[in-house]
Amino acid sequence: MNRYEALRRDVPEWFRDDPEGVRILTDPARIREARRQATTAGRGGRGGAPGALWARLRAVLRPVPAGVVSAGRYLWYLRDPVRFPDGRLGLYDRILPPPGSTPGVVVLPLLGPESEVVLIEHHRHATRSRHWEVVRGFGDPGATPAENVTRELREEIAATPTEVVPLGELHPDTGLLGHKVSLYAARVDGIGAVERGEAIHRAVTVTPAEAEEMVADGRITDGFTVAALYRARLAGLFGTAAPGDGT
Repeated sequence: MNRYEALRRDVPEWFRDDPEGVRILTDPARIREARRQATTAGRGGRGGAPGALWARLRAVLRPVPAGVVSAGRYLWYLRDPVRFPDGRLGLYDRILPPPGSTPGVVVLPLLGPESEVVLIEHHRHATRSRHWEVVRGFGDPGATPAENVTRELREEIAATPTEVVPLGELHPDTGLLGHKVSLYAARVDGIGAVERGEAIHRAVTVTPAEAEEMVADGRITDGFTVAALYRARLAGLFGTAAPGDGT
């Protein structure tokens, strides 16, 4: 837990508490109890009284680990000891970007005067499937949003933006991820070879209406892509004014 305690000191915003929310424990005795309860709840075993005794023994001798589970270049995996609003103690997992990192970017490329949408067919390891997506990637530490947008477009579809339009921010999964990404549209004059080293198979261009039809019929299921298309429509980039702009 030493690394975890250092994080509490160095990155206090990761440990903000809400009196009516899930509270992160700091008392060592309550942390030990939370780990024991999580161990007992999560591990089945023999039935009857011997099984219950065995579960309690394992909870004492080998409780579920808590704190910093892993820390990589792009993702930190924390398992927090917590008290839930109903008083239960336990452990709660979350994944965050490394401390001091720059938010990732999601980029909707719009090609030519007709603002055709550029989509890439990307094989994703997590789902073991191909997905139609827009361009996206982690932010480089110290880089500006414009620099991250330009780099991702260049790397994934060999394109250079002529205009970058901010579309707001997005928390992709508030139940597990502490990440926040920035959404953009980028006008490009052309596209080149895709980055096959990242398992991108091809790039296609479709009209905005065709892209939205792909969302409606289930061909596009990537949440970042759905969000970027929706925000672009709200911003009037597809010829429809945003609600409340008076036009």
